[in-house]
Amino acid sequence: MKPLFCSLLVLVLALFSLDAQQPKKGTAAPSEDSPSIVVEVNRVNLLFSVVDKKGRFVTSLGQQDFDINENKKPQNILEFTAETNLPLRLAILIDTSNSIRDRFRFQQDAAIEFLKSSIRPNQDKAIVVSFDSAAQLVTDLTDNIEKLEKGIRELRVGGGTALFDAIYFACRDKLVLDQPRHRFRRAIVIISDGEDNYSRYTREQALEMAQKADVVIYGISTNRTRIESDGDKLMRYFAKETGGLAFFPFQVTDLEQSFTNIANELRSQYSVLYSPEPFKRDGLFHFVDVHVRTRKDVVVRARRGYYAPSPGS
Repeated sequence: MKPLFCSLLVLVLALFSLDAQQPKKGTAAPSEDSPSIVVEVNRVNLLFSVVDKKGRFVTSLGQQDFDINENKKPQNILEFTAETNLPLRLAILIDTSNSIRDRFRFQQDAAIEFLKSSIRPNQDKAIVVSFDSAAQLVTDLTDNIEKLEKGIRELRVGGGTALFDAIYFACRDKLVLDQPRHRFRRAIVIISDGEDNYSRYTREQALEMAQKADVVIYGISTNRTRIESDGDKLMRYFAKETGGLAFFPFQVTDLEQSFTNIANELRSQYSVLYSPEPFKRDGLFHFVDVHVRTRKDVVVRARRGYYAPSPGS
């Protein structure tokens, strides 16, 4: 009887084990098709440059040298890199209005040389956008220099100036396509006198879109005088708010040097990732300050902040 009793006991335990593995009534059985748990990570990426009093890039600083404050509250840096090789996503915005006619050919040549020296095959991409009375995509995102050059060479001059529309379009429809954002360096290079008289979007709408797309704006003024124009002030404004720089080459031959300076800066920036504390999903603009705690003889160029996600987004 003892062997029979043991056999019955094993059978009962096996049935109990099998029953325990079945899904209970009212619960879902696990499956490979079940949705995975998604943990939302809210991070802010900042790309910025540090220069000394002579304008020379300072590239030897480490994470311990920087303080990050959001709305005057200290933030904890999660990732820090002295980046020189992040893939670029560039937009070259070329003013084709009547006001730049006499300098146009040299602007084309300088822009082409800039792309040749900046775009690395299979890493970087650029678009060309022209703007006169309207913004127009000339060459879509590509690393093909021949296509980019062909687009620039085929540009023709005429019409008004819709600069704000060109910035808005390049940021919203093109530069934000590749994700995640912190794995790419996004920048706009504007060649213009800065005078806008045809845009549907306002200056603030164009800036907001650039900030939401994490885009740094560089301006190259085509103003031929040494008297600062309203357009020059506008170029400075966009550059300051996004962490870029405005250039004012008074002679045509200085244009090439301006492009060279931009190319050097794009390869000489720091990258910081932090998770805002406290994080607010309020859709508002949050001011960020980057400060070098260990040196007083340097200047940080960074965007002034970011837009938080909207409630419910």
